Amino acid sequence: MTPHTGAHLRKLAEGLHVWLPTRRGWGLANCGLVVGNDTALWIDTPYDRRLAGRFLAASGELLPPGVAIDRVVVTHGNGDHFWGAGVVPDAEVIAAKESLEQAEAEPDPRTMHAFVRGAVPEQPSPAPPSHSSPTASPRSASSSPSTARPSTVPPRPEQGAAHAAGALADRRAEELLRSYMRRHFGSFDWADTERVRPTLLFRGELELSVGGRPVRVVGLPPAHTTGDLFVHLPDHGTVFAGDVVFGSTPAQPGDHAVHWAGPLSAVSAVCERILATGAETIVPGHGPVLGRSDVRAHLDYLHHLRERAEEFHARGLPAPEAARRVIAERRHPELGLPERLVVTMRTEYRHLSPAPRTGVLEVMAEVAQLAAECEGTDDPASSPTG
Repeated sequence: MTPHTGAHLRKLAEGLHVWLPTRRGWGLANCGLVVGNDTALWIDTPYDRRLAGRFLAASGELLPPGVAIDRVVVTHGNGDHFWGAGVVPDAEVIAAKESLEQAEAEPDPRTMHAFVRGAVPEQPSPAPPSHSSPTASPRSASSSPSTARPSTVPPRPEQGAAHAAGALADRRAEELLRSYMRRHFGSFDWADTERVRPTLLFRGELELSVGGRPVRVVGLPPAHTTGDLFVHLPDHGTVFAGDVVFGSTPAQPGDHAVHWAGPLSAVSAVCERILATGAETIVPGHGPVLGRSDVRAHLDYLHHLRERAEEFHARGLPAPEAARRVIAERRHPELGLPERLVVTMRTEYRHLSPAPRTGVLEVMAEVAQLAAECEGTDDPASSPTG
């Protein structure tokens, strides 16, 4: 059983389809298929080669004879929208130049595969900073789970108790993190997945065409990540928003938003830009397809998070505690993965008091701890699955 079992292509308009997972959760991204008489384009890909292969097979049933997927537009550098591009090796892969920064901040697919399955992956050689080579391949990313071993230098006697307690806490945090990652990412298979280098990096906007219809690719300032974009199909009245919008409706609740770059004011500004296109149909990065009123409701949600972050920051509360208090308010009990608010609160705090960006797995350890609290246990073995 895989997370995408039952995922399907839904027709939005002539020559336009959306690939929709049947449930919510980490890594279950929506993808788009745009078909013309002599060309076809994907908007984003599933998370691994196996799932991307299923998307490719379903797409192939809708393509005219002799037509292949020859372009892939990547809305941002998170792997769940990008890592499946290897199943169309001859396709042009289009991304915003700044998306490389996010790609390099994440573990690569094989490191992620090893970590989720409990192995200690080989540490790759450090890559040069992204600013020194703006067109560097994401394949050269150096970010990966820390594999450093604890120091073997014994602590001084007076430090013994504190050292032991700290080591125990570190082991516990690692156990929680590994358990959380197995539950939420263990169904993906990246053993044979390689990052794909974008073949066209751009800034600003691109004007493409599929079947004689325009496809506007709009680069964005930092919001969900650095290097976001959305895809506007004006003839279809549709925007594929990527993860600047997380979908949820009363009939089909989604998950809490998770934003890595921010600030939330920038995320909200992009949502307003999407509405300004006049599109009636908005495909979020995750969750159900939305209408304009649903995006307005999402804007209200973002505004509330921003207000609470500012208040709790002014009161001197740490970001994880701010996330706990937002969850305790139960303003949106229908949304899944409330622990992801740690990420968004940390991001917003970083803009309120400029600080270096925290590593992905360090933040995910806080996510795992909060998830255990929300589930009423800090015992990985007793945490529910699914």
